[in-house]
Amino acid sequence: MPCWYYERKELRNTPSVQDGIDYDTECRYRREGARFIIDTGTKMDLGYNTMATGVVYFHRFYMFHSFRHFPRYVTACCCLFLAGKVEETPKKCKDIIKTARSLLTDQKFQTFGEDPKEEVMTLERILLQTIKFDLQVEHPYSYLLKYAKCLKGDKNKLQKMVQMAWTFVNDSLCTTLCLQWEPEIIAVALMYLAGKLSKFEVVDWTGRTAKHLRWWDMFVEDVTMDLLEDICHQVLDLYSQPQPSVSPDSPPPPPPTDGPPPAKRERLSQPVSPAGLPMSPATSAIPVKLSKIESRGHTPGGLNDGITDSQLPSNSTKTRDKIQRYGSYQHPPPVSGVPTQVSGYPPTYSTPVPSCPPLYPASKIPAPNYPPAAAPQFYPPR
Repeated sequence: MPCWYYERKELRNTPSVQDGIDYDTECRYRREGARFIIDTGTKMDLGYNTMATGVVYFHRFYMFHSFRHFPRYVTACCCLFLAGKVEETPKKCKDIIKTARSLLTDQKFQTFGEDPKEEVMTLERILLQTIKFDLQVEHPYSYLLKYAKCLKGDKNKLQKMVQMAWTFVNDSLCTTLCLQWEPEIIAVALMYLAGKLSKFEVVDWTGRTAKHLRWWDMFVEDVTMDLLEDICHQVLDLYSQPQPSVSPDSPPPPPPTDGPPPAKRERLSQPVSPAGLPMSPATSAIPVKLSKIESRGHTPGGLNDGITDSQLPSNSTKTRDKIQRYGSYQHPPPVSGVPTQVSGYPPTYSTPVPSCPPLYPASKIPAPNYPPAAAPQFYPPR
């Protein structure tokens, strides 16, 4: 199976960046696509696993293709359509398109072409080839619940912390964290963040042994504080996005936080009120004064609780060593024979983008280059 975890430098050198779309714009397109999948799935009463799987497909797809060639909303519908089958909550393609139509402006819906159903169905084959038929995806939700059951403390505070962590997991789908870290690590980091914001301090847990210096040591060995801090800040950055210039078809930006941003982000360990925590950064802002970390750096120790790396068990595998091993993995190459342009895919961006190459005739899409036995056998009739 392909490895779906990437280094930061790979995430900054995607096909979209190589195609002339700057990194910040690509991040915005990813946020908008992920938000659209969640909004569409919510309106269709799909489960959180289905929506999360669709978002992961979306992020993986654009590690091989450019936003210039494949409009994000068409891809988002295709990812949700496929995720519904995989998670056994299938929805008809026409119903997804109908829901998408109710959420999009006329200008954005024009990217679906004259036959939206055909566009989504055609793109599904490209999506399947791109993700190498690696359809099963794990999410932090199950690990979040598993870890929370082992924690001891006030039940009300624990439940509040879990609910807040669940919200952060939802919002983390708008970032590329699913392309950087396993769901276990993301779950630990966002539980840690929620614990800090809700002032829930874990002092004891089920299964604790002498070698466990922190509660997560029994689940994921040697997650460093720098790593936790970086993951937390990537999620918190969603709540401190600068207001973009509003175009007629742009979604409403999140309201700014109170007061001017400080020169440097405040430590997460400082007391903040979690009251009014939004379910999504697209609709509200968390009441925490935040700003970008200078050069993405961290002060020594960061959120450290006083335990240094040298105090960690010597027989454990360091997470930072695991990071280094990611670079040695051979990521799957772009799928050969897959067109970069499909019929009816004109670009539609709020910023000027050069014209696309000639439209690729949908009737000439090459046959899948995979063994028939590799195709899923459980798809319901369309």
